[in-house]
Amino acid sequence: MLVWIGALIVGAILGLLQNSGIDNTANFIAAIYVRLFQLLAVPTIVLAVTTTLATLGSGPDAGRIFRHTIMYTLLTTFVAALVGLFLYVIIAPGNMVISAAETGSQLSADTPQLSYTDHLLSVIPNNIVKPFLDGNVLSLLLLAAAVGIALSQMTDTPHKKSVVNFLLGIQEVLFMLIRGLIWTLPIGILAFAAQLSSQLSAGVIADSLGKYVAVVLGGNLLQFFVVLPVFLLLRGLNPIRVMTKMTPAIMMALFTKSSAATLPVTMQTAEERLGVKSQISRFVLPICTTINMNGCAAFILVTSLFVMQQGGIELTWTTMLTWVLISVVSAIGNAGVPMGCYFLTLSLMSGINAPIAVLGIILPIYTIIDMVETAVNVWSDSCVCAMTDHDLTDRT
Repeated sequence: MLVWIGALIVGAILGLLQNSGIDNTANFIAAIYVRLFQLLAVPTIVLAVTTTLATLGSGPDAGRIFRHTIMYTLLTTFVAALVGLFLYVIIAPGNMVISAAETGSQLSADTPQLSYTDHLLSVIPNNIVKPFLDGNVLSLLLLAAAVGIALSQMTDTPHKKSVVNFLLGIQEVLFMLIRGLIWTLPIGILAFAAQLSSQLSAGVIADSLGKYVAVVLGGNLLQFFVVLPVFLLLRGLNPIRVMTKMTPAIMMALFTKSSAATLPVTMQTAEERLGVKSQISRFVLPICTTINMNGCAAFILVTSLFVMQQGGIELTWTTMLTWVLISVVSAIGNAGVPMGCYFLTLSLMSGINAPIAVLGIILPIYTIIDMVETAVNVWSDSCVCAMTDHDLTDRT
């Protein structure tokens, strides 16, 4: 964290010097990182979604529990993204970037306008290779989800295991490359900060970035204290009681910033303090830890809209609602990706040539955002588990 903040400060100071040699070096290093992020973007998105869905599996007599878990997960995640969209439209963060071209974005002003029908057809791939070459995010998510669901529905034959193990092996290699890139990331932050500070005024940065943070944290807090309690109330549960009982898991999530690391505490707390049946908690909570990412969906949506806005992309309602879908599917496939939501968002943005230098400014404050997001994710996991237990208990 200190290294990231130091790199950000040093880069900003170097950019303010307005030295052509420093600016050219910063642009060169930033261009290298943009290319590396674009290199990893497509496999990161595809493998994350495919392996997550493929390894969900199903056990005997688990159908009802699984259906309830998926239903509540999708509902809460979609609402989280929509809350983020609502706040983004209301608060309306401003632009930071004066010259988007200098941030590595090559957006064309002559992009043809597609009708709704043409846009829908462009999402349906007719060639398995073309979406990878074009970086068509929606087509890639559609393919990845289809393959992942197909694998999860197949019987456990040696052929299925070979395919899944191959994909998991490739994903492990990819994660090693990502870890290596993250290890060198302070150099990229320094270059991005120098690149941006040579174009931006401090007042614009503070105002725009402050509103962005307000949208992200405000959306998470609304999800935590309003939306999820309403879900519990609608199912006949007392949200204050549920939250009080699950406080140890929520507090641990806040400080560990890891839903997976918190999982043993979440399961123990749900069973011993909240009274959830063990066969439900031990099935629902591991699945929720993998796919139920309320905070992540909101972060991906808001950050993607913010970065695209800096690159000059017009944020029409069609575009924003499309990215609601992308953020939800991406959040579901986020499990296991190093640096979680941040890197997945960065991959999505680099895949569409948006100015990812903006994410270098966001990175130093992401630790605080990540703490809140993880707490929201674990609280959402707890709510899904409680609602599933309540529904199935009522039917027995």
